[in-house]
Parts: sequence; structure tokens; C-alpha cells
Amino acid sequence: MTEPETSLLHGYQGVVCDLDGVVYRGHEPVPHAVEALRAAVRSGRRVVYATNNASRTPAQVAAQLSRMGVSLAERDVVTSAQAGAARVRERVGDGARVLAVGGEGVRAALREEGLVATSEAAGAVAVLQGFGADVGWRELAEAAYAVQAGAVWVATNIDATLPTDRGTAPGNGTLVAAVRSATGVDPDVVGKPWTPLYELSARRLDTDASQTLAIGDRLDTDIAGANAAGVDALVVLTGVHGPADLAAAPAEWRPRYVATDLRCLGAGYVAPQKVEDAWACGAAMVRVDAGDAPSIQVVCDGPAEHLLRAALEAAWEAVDRGAVAAESLGEAGMGRWWSRVAERLAGDAESTD
Repeated sequence: MTEPETSLLHGYQGVVCDLDGVVYRGHEPVPHAVEALRAAVRSGRRVVYATNNASRTPAQVAAQLSRMGVSLAERDVVTSAQAGAARVRERVGDGARVLAVGGEGVRAALREEGLVATSEAAGAVAVLQGFGADVGWRELAEAAYAVQAGAVWVATNIDATLPTDRGTAPGNGTLVAAVRSATGVDPDVVGKPWTPLYELSARRLDTDASQTLAIGDRLDTDIAGANAAGVDALVVLTGVHGPADLAAAPAEWRPRYVATDLRCLGAGYVAPQKVEDAWACGAAMVRVDAGDAPSIQVVCDGPAEHLLRAALEAAWEAVDRGAVAAESLGEAGMGRWWSRVAERLAGDAESTD
């Protein structure tokens, strides 16, 4: 790993890094992620790991990362449960009795903020709801009773799904939806794409937005949240969203940087540039044909990653000026084009392992 002045990390002092799909998938590290993050720390960057998953404590997350070889302290892990507990304390004050719904991470976060965690609605002035694998009807019912009685309701996140090593499972958003359906009340949400989790991360880093880089794999949470917080965002294609998702993304979900994996942090980052009616990135150049059957035209071929960056800028520009409908980018020929780029990206990544 080197750090030329053109590297992606060169202009940043702090990094807010997502976990699922970026650093690990289930119990397995994402290829190259650990080495890249260790190199970032050696270069003097501070890295915090911000996760919407509220079920585990920072100590548990830090222990898992340490076993994988990541260099960090417990304080370098920031969870949505911590952001949620801070929001609860802001709204109801110190020492308040709070119904904790979720895993141990929720209860631990409440204790850290000087709040009293309880499992009963009676006497609770607030509810903090986060994910927990063992959350069932009773816990959801207690939350509904407390909210109906007027308790402040804070949700750590409303992710509809949760990636696991067995596939995609229901996330905290499905559990929050059950309480919402019972009460007709909307919670105060603190996790990504809302900004409180990023704001807490920035305080841990002691950097301002212009010095901070956010890394994620989900456009609707990681990238949207970074954009809302005014932080530059990098999406890596090691998790949930791929090229076709990026192409069809609304403006508020679009990252500043796109890369196959975290090796980009210490390498020179080649950014796309407008060239007449086309977009170029390194040797690659593409344009969008906005005819009856919109298509990507490759003017000059190049590495798949460069081709993707150029094509995304061309597609986004075409959508923003109304020449192409965003939904058409994933249809028919356009959809196949993004799939072929994804296959080339995977092949390039394997050849450089």
C-alpha cells in the first residue's frame, strides 16, 4: 500500500467505515479489507466502524474485528444503539427509565448514557428499539403499550433486511413496522440514512465533514446517510449493491467514489471526466445513446473499474437532464450491460488477488 497524492485517502484525516458487506460477510472477512484498513491506520488515519446493527456491544464487535486482524480499540466501534441512547437521553434526561427492545447492545448503550434499562412498559418514559435475534411478540407488545401510553420512541434503524451468512433475513425495520402498525406512531430514527450515527462517528474521529470519508456497500443507508451528513462517500462493490443499482440511484444515493474493494484506499484514484458528449476515466470512454432503446456505447475500452466509473457518470447525467428514465437503466440491453461489467469487475479482482 502506498499513498500518492492522487490516492483516495490523501485528502482525508478520518474514515467512517461500515461493517457488513465492507469489512466482513457473516463471520468471514471481505478479501483485502483488513489489509487496506491496517494500512490506513499505519498512514496516520483514524478509522471508526459505524454499524446500524444494534444487537451487539462495541466490545463484542471490536473483538470480532481484532480476531480478523483489524487494529482498533473498543471506542473505535460506533453503533446505532449508542446513537439511539444518546438521542433518548437528550429527549428525556439523565436517569430515565427506558424500555429496551433488542439485543445486549441496546441495554449496554442505555447504561453507558446513565439511563435505566427495563423490559416492562410500566413506568418507562421512552423506548429504544434495536435489532435482536431473540425479539418476539412479547417485547414488541411491551413497546406498543409504552408508545401508546406516550413514551418517546427511538428506533436505532429501520433496515428492512439483514445480511447473514445464510442469506438475507428480516431486519430491524420489519420489527419497527410491527410496533408502528399497532400504534400508528412513527419513531425517531437515528441510524443510517439519518445523520445521528454519522455525527456521533465524527465526534469520535474529531474531524469535520470535509476531512472525513465514509465507506459503505448500501446506497440507501451508508451512502444516503453520508450525503445527508455532508461527508464524501465511497461505495465498494463487495456487499449489497452492484453496478445496476448504482446506475439507477437517485441523486441523494450517489457516492463520490466507486471501487471494487478497499484496495482503492491507498492507490491512485482515477476520477471520470467529461469529454465533449462522452465521459472518460483513464483509457475508458463511454457515452449514453438516449434513443428509443437507450444504451451504453463504449467509445474506448479500458479496465472494468474505469469503464464503470465513466458509464455511471454518463448515465447519471442522462437521467438528470431528462434524456433517459432512471428505471430504463436496469432494463433489457442496459441491464445486461451492467451485468457484464459486474462480471468483468469480478474477474479483474480475482486476477489481482
